[in-house]
Formats: sequence, C-alpha cells, structure tokens
Amino acid sequence: MKKFFLLVTIVVLLMSCGKPKVFLTRYVNPFIGTAEHGHVFLGANVPFGMVQLGPTQNNRTWDWCSGYHYSDSLLLGFSHMHLSGTGCGDLGDICFRPFVDDAQALLRFSHQNEMARPGYYAVTLDNSGIKAELTATQRTGMHRYTFPVDDGKMAIDLSVGLGWDKTTEAKIMQESEHVINGYRYSKGWANAQKVYFTVQFKDPITLVSDSIVCFGQKENIVKVGLSTQSIEGAKKNLAAENPSWDFDEVAHQATMAWDAQLAKVRIATDDVRQKRVFYTALYHTMIAPSVYSDVDADCTEYTTFSLWDTYRAAHPLYTIMQPEMQADLANTFIHLYQKEGHLPIWHLMGCETNCMVGSSGVPVLGDMVLKGFVADKEAAYEAMRGSMLLDSRSLGLLKQYGYIPYDKEHSGQTVAKGLEYALDDDAVAKVAAMLKKDSDVVYFEKRSKSYQRYFDPETKFMRAVAADGKFRPGFVPTFNNNNLDYTEGTAWQYLWLVPHDVKGLVSLLGGEEAFAQKLDSLFSADSNLGADAVPDITGLIGQYAHGNEPGHHTPYLYMYTKQPWKTAQLVRQIMTTLYDDTPAGICGNEDVGQMSAWYVLSALGLYQVEPAGGRFVLGSPLFAEATVNVGNGKTFTIIAHDNSAENIYVQSVKLNGAPYNKNFVCFDDIRQGGTLEFTMGPVPSNTFGVMD
Repeated sequence: MKKFFLLVTIVVLLMSCGKPKVFLTRYVNPFIGTAEHGHVFLGANVPFGMVQLGPTQNNRTWDWCSGYHYSDSLLLGFSHMHLSGTGCGDLGDICFRPFVDDAQALLRFSHQNEMARPGYYAVTLDNSGIKAELTATQRTGMHRYTFPVDDGKMAIDLSVGLGWDKTTEAKIMQESEHVINGYRYSKGWANAQKVYFTVQFKDPITLVSDSIVCFGQKENIVKVGLSTQSIEGAKKNLAAENPSWDFDEVAHQATMAWDAQLAKVRIATDDVRQKRVFYTALYHTMIAPSVYSDVDADCTEYTTFSLWDTYRAAHPLYTIMQPEMQADLANTFIHLYQKEGHLPIWHLMGCETNCMVGSSGVPVLGDMVLKGFVADKEAAYEAMRGSMLLDSRSLGLLKQYGYIPYDKEHSGQTVAKGLEYALDDDAVAKVAAMLKKDSDVVYFEKRSKSYQRYFDPETKFMRAVAADGKFRPGFVPTFNNNNLDYTEGTAWQYLWLVPHDVKGLVSLLGGEEAFAQKLDSLFSADSNLGADAVPDITGLIGQYAHGNEPGHHTPYLYMYTKQPWKTAQLVRQIMTTLYDDTPAGICGNEDVGQMSAWYVLSALGLYQVEPAGGRFVLGSPLFAEATVNVGNGKTFTIIAHDNSAENIYVQSVKLNGAPYNKNFVCFDDIRQGGTLEFTMGPVPSNTFGVMD
C-alpha cells in the first residue's frame, strides 16, 4: 500500500503542472473497503455518475457483489456499471476484455501493477503486458489500452453480469470503422434492466466475429456513451460530455470533479491517516445514488436507492452537503410513486427490487419536506401517505391488527418490519402536521406507537407476537436465527430501533436509569449470534453490530440520558478501531455509502437520530476544526478546542459565540451557516448534557 500512496502523490503532482492543483483527492484510497466484507466499487467514476467503469472479476461468493475483491488476481475485463457496497450482485454491463492471443482468457494482475485515484484506474496485466487505463464522465467511460504489439484486440462481452444478472437480449452493430452501437437487456436483481451504448474509436478498427475488435496500433483510445433510454440517447450523452480524445484531460477533469466535492468539507488535523479515512469515506458517500436520466432530460433522475441503509445517515448527510440535489431526488421519488404506486424500497436501474423491510423512502422524502427542499409538498405527502396505506408488504396486517402477527405473515421478520413501519408512520405524521391534516396526524401518530406492541415487559426485548397476543416461544435474544424475526440482526440490536420516539422507549424500559443500564448491557452482551446467523452482522462490540445498519443510531442514545459522555466513548472507539486506511478498513458491508456516512457525520461530531425531523445529536468531534460548505455561499464551522485522543468528552458548547446547552443542533442552524464550538476534556463534564 505504501507504493500506492507514492504513485498517487506523483501522479497528482504531475497532473497539477500548468493546471489547477488537485488537493484532497490525494487523501482518497479507493482500495479501502475492497477486502473482507466491504463490497465497495473500485474503478473510475465521477460523483453520483451513471458510469462506474472498473475491473470486473468472476462472482465467486457474496463478497464479490461489487465485481471486485482485493483477494482476487483474475479479471473478466472492464465493465461500465457496478454497484458499491451492496449485499446482492448485479450490473457488470458492457464488459471490455483486451487481449493479444486468447479472447476467452482471464486477465491476470497483481496489486503492485495496479493503481487508482478518484476518476482514474490503471492496471498492467501480468499475462499479456497490456496496460489498461480508465476514466469517466457522468454518462460516459473512456479507455486507453497500450499493447506490447501493434495488432492488439478487444472483446466486447455482453454476456458478463454480476451476481444474479443474466443477459436476456443483446446486440452489437457496426456503424462505421470508428463506431459500434448496441444494447444489453438483462434480468437479475433489477428484473428488467436495459442499457444502450455507443462506442467510438479514435483510430479505425475492424469488427470480427460480431464482438471482437482488432486494433492496428499499440495505443488505442476508446470512448463509450451509455443511456438507459436509447442508442440515440447514448450518442447525445457522449457528444455532450466527452467530445475530446484527450484521455489525460478527461481523467484530470474527473479527478477535479471529485476534488470539488471533497472540498465541501475542510478538516484540520496533522494525522494523515485520519485524512485518508475521512476523505475516502466522504468519497464513498458519493458513488450513489447514480444518475439515471440522459443529459437532455427535463430534470435529473436518480437510481440505486439502498434506502433501508441510507435513510439513517447518508441522506441526512446529503441534506447538509448536497442541497442542490434534494429537489431532483424528491422529484425522482414522487415520479416513482406516480409510476409504481409506492415510494421506492430498493430501486435499481428502473426496477423495484422490493429488497429489505419497511418503506424507507417515506422518512427520506419526509425529511426533505420538513427541511424545506420540496416545492410540491402536497404531491410528496400524497406519495408518503399512499405508500403507507397499501395492503402489500405486511401493511394490510398492520392495519388490521395494529401490529404484524408472526403467525399471519409467513415471510417472517415481523419485528423488523413493524419497527421500521412505526418510524415511517412517524414521518407521515410530521408532514401531516406541517400541512395541517389533523385527522391524518392522529391516525399516523397512533400507528407510529405500534412498536409498543412488540415489547415484552418480562424479557424487556422487542419480540415476535402472534395474532392472539402471545410471544413466539423459544426466544434467545442473542441469536439471529436466519432472519426469523429480525432483519440482519438480533433482539439485542432491534430493541433500540425506535429513533423517532426515544422518550417512549425510555419509558417502556422503566425510565432513564433502567434505559441506560440496558444500553450498557448491549455493548457487553455475548457476541455469539448463533449457528444460523447471516453474514451481514459484523463489527461487533458485545451485541452492538456496527457492520450493519439497524443499530447505527444506538451509540447516540446515551445523549437522551444523564450519561451523555458514554456516547463520546463509543463513537470514538468505533471511529478509531472499526475504520482504517487498509483494504479491510470498513468493518462491514459499505451499503451504498451508509457505513461511510456514519463516519463522516460522527467525525464532525453530529448524528441525526430521528429519521425525519432535522435534529442532529452532538457526539465527540474527531478533528480540531472542520468547515462544511452548506450551499448558498454559507459555511458551518465546527471547532473542538483542546481536542485529542484523550480529550474526547464535551465540556461545553457555544453556537455562534453564545453558550449553548442543548444536546443537539437543528438543521436550520446548520443550513444558515455559523460556528459550533466544543470545548473538550479528558473526563466527563458534570454539566454538559446532564442538566434539565
């Protein structure tokens, strides 16, 4: 890895000669999260781009969901679309495989001949000596292949797909000696995906055997335009975004696009390792959602919505750092509701996968409404309300019983479903209150309390309940039991999934002291998850699982008690032990930016516990200073005086120079710009966060 950092530094310096200097991208290590269970994308792209152009490997197991795993040394080729940090495999579309002799041979490589930085990827193949370089714009990919001979070749493989993805129809058509067009239809996790492409070659080529391109020189530059609509759309996208044949300039612009986004947060620290972890995490939050519409569309629409994961931290982070995206995201959500009859669940490439539980598009859209990003609030509310009044996905049972009985819902996971729907209902109730829809407020507020029906006062856990009101027998709170009652979690982890009504949960558990004691037990409980546990539950501290999302807010729940300093202890422990700057540097599946968004917000000293509402709970900032560009020419600066690895406890807080006694800061305070000052110390404060 030392060689990687040296190469990146050299390349950045070379690229900066005579051009605007690249600053923060030098701290991004795209290999972080490519080992273990991280599942991150490796390759060339730009922020939120449709194209993720990178190396593609055989899908060996679950850990190859992104198409690349650091442990592997063989490639199928270089594909134009990948997922990042998902638990299912798909995409891998339009795979290019350069070769000299054997069109079917796998491409062998080693990491010492591989490098990546934001917007650029390169590798020299061991078995052929071919050097492949990749870069991208939002909707186009660009390749530069340097062959050891003059008669290099390239296979265009439309059969390659990752995970469940299988080609259903594909075609390649030669338009001229410089242009090839085609399409690929596939069925997989996205059950009816369509991708159209146009390929332009700088120098003339010969197309043989329908999919083999023959070059006539050692260096060959190839441009590819993609569209989800048509070949003509792919051509328009290519003409608009990538008219040049200057590969180095396109790569430079891609890196500069990343630098502009990374520069939205400036941190002050002398710890280079911390800079790498932070800016790589920030980079990971901007791989998706990805652009779905063509360049000439009336508005920008997005796809790749891993909402069960990203409603927790990624979308709240976007409301701070990507305010200009919010209207388009909201419009995308509303259009999907109008098209499909419900808000997105896990939407991918124009297809609803229906993956995961709850209706997590509801709190995301509700959060955007409550924060003032949505022009048509009535349309947004209709989408939220309509989605929660359906009978599908266990909602009919919820309406009938007031909870979801496990003996009536045979697909299981009823506790997870019920708790997620309760917080979804809370978002509807809050927007209804904003719009003065009083009867809806009463109805949805009542449903938002349905989490209470799962609470067992004897064991003090959320448990599966039958239609007759009895709890499922054979209860073991530490066991996952193959997602029987809980989705990728255990009773220990799901007890706390009431982020919209923490005070109500405190009351259920017997008050603040009992609540805090139970919370203490979470972090010291037996970590044995049982023989049937799913592999997603990782990053364990006792029964707290940071490597999966349902408990991400849990360390911040101490801020609702008279022991807020315990939040500082935990978030510092998590940030410094479960994230690092190696390929295994993410302790669980990245989940489309959520793991990294948790880190970014926590490192700033903030976390939005309530999914829809805008209050950011204060934690323990990692840096002496961080300045965040919040849009409209305003910045929000977070200063932590006397901050260090030992001084982790907040002693006092000021907001815009005035003493501040709250445990949270409102979104409007952040959006308006200003300064939040922490004074830190080595021991818990006797006053901060403990006074009424």
